[in-house]
Amino acid sequence: MEEQKKELGEQVLTIRRVSRKTPGGNAVSFSALVAVGNHKGSFGLGLASAAEVPIAINKAIRLAKKKMIKLELAGTTIPYDIEV
Repeated sequence: MEEQKKELGEQVLTIRRVSRKTPGGNAVSFSALVAVGNHKGSFGLGLASAAEVPIAINKAIRLAKKKMIKLELAGTTIPYDIEV
């Protein structure tokens, strides 16, 4: 499993600025959606938020690696319908 984590590619899909009203004013944070995979069928998604963008990205990468699943490939294609 450790060898598999070394060859993982990471891609940041979205970064959002989130603001919420508090009695002291607006509280701003950032959320990041990250995809992690090895291009051989292992894949994971992570969504995390933090006060700063790099921290949110690192948290999302850590979650994506933790939540990885194995997909069966037909050649280089995922043989499933995917809804967006």
